[in-house]
Amino acid sequence: MSSMDMSKESVRESLRVQLWPVPLVAVILALILGQTLPSLDRHLDDSMPPVVSGILFGGGPEAARSLLETIAGSTITVTSLTFSLTVVTLQLASSQFSPRLLRTFTRDRFVHNTLALFLATFVFALTVLRSIRVETSAGPAFVPEIAVTTAFVLTIITVIGLVLFLAYLARQIRVETMLRDVHRETDETLERVFPEHHSRRPSVPSPDGRPDIVHASSSGFLTRVDTKALLSAAARLEAFVTLDVAPGASLVAGVPVARVWSAQAVPLDGDRLAGLADAVSRSLRTGFERTSTQDPSFGLQQLLDVTDKALSPGVNDPTTAVHALSHISAILCSLTARTTGPVTLYDTDDRARLNLTLPSFAELLDLVMDQLVTYAFTGPRTASRSIAMLSEITISASRAGTLATHAPALHGHRARARTAVETSTLDPVIRADLLSQLNDIDQQPQQSRA
Repeated sequence: MSSMDMSKESVRESLRVQLWPVPLVAVILALILGQTLPSLDRHLDDSMPPVVSGILFGGGPEAARSLLETIAGSTITVTSLTFSLTVVTLQLASSQFSPRLLRTFTRDRFVHNTLALFLATFVFALTVLRSIRVETSAGPAFVPEIAVTTAFVLTIITVIGLVLFLAYLARQIRVETMLRDVHRETDETLERVFPEHHSRRPSVPSPDGRPDIVHASSSGFLTRVDTKALLSAAARLEAFVTLDVAPGASLVAGVPVARVWSAQAVPLDGDRLAGLADAVSRSLRTGFERTSTQDPSFGLQQLLDVTDKALSPGVNDPTTAVHALSHISAILCSLTARTTGPVTLYDTDDRARLNLTLPSFAELLDLVMDQLVTYAFTGPRTASRSIAMLSEITISASRAGTLATHAPALHGHRARARTAVETSTLDPVIRADLLSQLNDIDQQPQQSRA
């Protein structure tokens, strides 16, 4: 992806999570249509067939004005009430599940389109209202029949949209729907970052020798890395770059983010080093919040937040925690068939130029298990589901032929799970059953191969 493509993608992603772009476009179009249709009415005033005239609005100026005033007033009232209730509902959902899940709502196209429909109907009715004229000495009466009829049709569509939106909202605020959306978004991120059917060349170590350090130019969460621009700069300046931060990391201005070496016998001079530092700064895009664009761990963290919140004493909802753990397990199982971890990029001359830091499967499993051994082994259902997750990952790795690679990490976390069970305050019978589940995992690879 080129720098220009990256900028366009960044702008598109930024606009997608905002509520205002689509409604703003709809308001502008409604304003234009509200000015255009009355002019069309004047042009076709006496030339429309009787069949068409019979369908259109047939009242006088006062009736048209009263209708449009009613449409405008009721539409803006419904819009305000609907989205006020929506905000309250989302606040309750965020306090019970995770504030990060609100992002799935703000980027929802159905929500954007519904708000656009409501506001467009309101603006259209107001605009058409300006064109109605009663008969005076200055001129005859004028009623834009096509425009008023269009406003009436828009109102009917708005009422239908309101019913559909309320039904959609009731479904969207369910935790199962939120978890599904996060899972789907995480799968898309994994396919971008760790393509399943894409072979990666082995990562090469950084060169020997003392590197020059490049520092962050701004603070914030790293949301995107323009790898093509950085690779091109490294090739042009005959250098090798190791980027030490991954998307999702929190950057602080002045803190090291990359190391650079000269690919020639001549060390980097001031101009080349300045060029590399500028290229690194330009390639790192930061924001005030994490996004899933290039961050494979963000979706897992959202699901873990839901799990931890559900297990908190104030919520105490183990069923939600078990559902979230099921999604986490599915994501980690899909990762066993992918090549994860750092990657080396090569220039057109097949020379290694750039080392990118990306999380490995072991690091993502650590992220999950660090929180589960702390919170999930306090209850029998979540403890059992956590152990089942380790079993499912072991089976998936065996089927994918990567069990030997992931065995050390899985073995270590089974040991941690065993310690968490043994030191828990659960009933002895429950502890014995959980330990039996852990013992059974060692036999599963042979069973899956059989």
